[in-house]
Amino acid sequence: MLNQIVIVGRLVKDPELKETETGKKVTNITLAVPRSYKNVNGEYDTDFIDCTLWTGVAESTSEYCKKGDLLGVKGRVQTRVYEKEEEKKYITEVIAEKVTFLTSKKTE
Repeated sequence: MLNQIVIVGRLVKDPELKETETGKKVTNITLAVPRSYKNVNGEYDTDFIDCTLWTGVAESTSEYCKKGDLLGVKGRVQTRVYEKEEEKKYITEVIAEKVTFLTSKKTE
């Protein structure tokens, strides 16, 4: 079996580093990824993909990246389930193993 994904997109908002109760560092980001084809109206739709980054990857992304930056994420797809008001809710997200910063520094 293989569960691997590579996506390239822009950060929707600034990453925020958090710490779990056990002391692990985590950052949740959303990447805006435009589709490669046009819809019926002749426009390109965009997918917003949630990614979870842990430990060192979370720390460096939070430190060096900001809203609008272009990132490459390699990881795996994971689904988790929780209950809200006695109804099961499913969340599908990308668990990042590697993040590549693709935005070049602006020269001033």
